[in-house]
Amino acid sequence: MTDDTRDDGELVALAAGGSEHAFRQLYRAYVRPVYWIAHRLVGTPADAEDVTQETFLVAWRKLPDLELAGESLLPWLATICRFQAANRARRQKRDREHTSAAADESLPATVDVEQQVIDDDLVARILHEVAALSPLDREIFRLCAAEGYGYQAAADRLGVAHGVVRNRLSRIRTRLRTSVKEST
Repeated sequence: MTDDTRDDGELVALAAGGSEHAFRQLYRAYVRPVYWIAHRLVGTPADAEDVTQETFLVAWRKLPDLELAGESLLPWLATICRFQAANRARRQKRDREHTSAAADESLPATVDVEQQVIDDDLVARILHEVAALSPLDREIFRLCAAEGYGYQAAADRLGVAHGVVRNRLSRIRTRLRTSVKEST
């Protein structure tokens, strides 16, 4: 039997024994269905991507204790995914409540026109720097910084590797920070 024809039970046993190759096969087989379950539960691509990764991280840790009774690993992964989505929703609710309470306390009593002018100038400088980026870098910046995409989601959308997005976004942020510091 080749590696590609092993059933989930065999792959789980190998992965539980520490085989990263077996776990990668399970990951490849189930990452899409788990992602779509997560997306249905949390509603946004970025959160769904995070919940999917958290699901597989928990699965990796719990594999040694798993006794796979059925043919498919998906029901077990779906259960983990539901718990991870619920945990994320609770964290986000708690964070929103904490943030809104803190924001209410820190709202300025008056509008600072000078600060608004400085902020507008800063935005103009950032937009100027972004306009000078290559088309791919502009898209990476738009997806990750403006729309909140995770690295992998942006990479999938752009048809490039995860590392390309991560490295280019790091360089873009460094460039923007340097530009802003130089002009202040």
